[in-house]
Amino acid sequence: MPNTIITIARSYGSGGRKLGQSLAEKMGIEYYDRNLIYLASDKSGVDARFFSEHDESVKQTFLEKLGRIVPPESRRFTSHDNVFNFQQKMIRDLANKSDCVIIGRCASFALKDSGHKVVRVFVWAPHNDCIRTVMNKFSITEEEADKTIREINKHRSEYYKFYTGSDWDSAKNYDLVINTSEYTEESATELIKNFAAIYNK
Repeated sequence: MPNTIITIARSYGSGGRKLGQSLAEKMGIEYYDRNLIYLASDKSGVDARFFSEHDESVKQTFLEKLGRIVPPESRRFTSHDNVFNFQQKMIRDLANKSDCVIIGRCASFALKDSGHKVVRVFVWAPHNDCIRTVMNKFSITEEEADKTIREINKHRSEYYKFYTGSDWDSAKNYDLVINTSEYTEESATELIKNFAAIYNK
């Protein structure tokens, strides 16, 4: 029986992570985000730092680009492509176990043709709203928040493009796009929950 998997891609500062946590809690299903790093580390035996350093990043060396897929026990395992491929396998394995919410990490790409009901959500907010959110969260200046947002979104965009060949922020890659500045967290959560309930019925 296919599971319902809700993947959430998010622009930095839009509240996508918090929304995903709220959604998983309300639906009573598993939630995966940075904990994927530790799950992958435990499964592979590779230090979690390597997964963290490669997380949603494509800073490859020339030698890594020439590398081949190798098993986790190999010392050459810790290249971008191998870490990405192992994490994608982890995502597929977790999706096979139960309904869940997965944040970022090209999860919708990993689950393409998986047979599960994959609801692809993109969460964003106007840049100025994201700046205010990041400023308040970290007590930093407007300039610092602006720089942080642009850099992180750039990494996420490059990562998605590199591995999927598609544009991270293009609506055509998602089933539902939410501007969180137009919703409360509760109403946005309810919107995704209701959409998932009727999706592919």
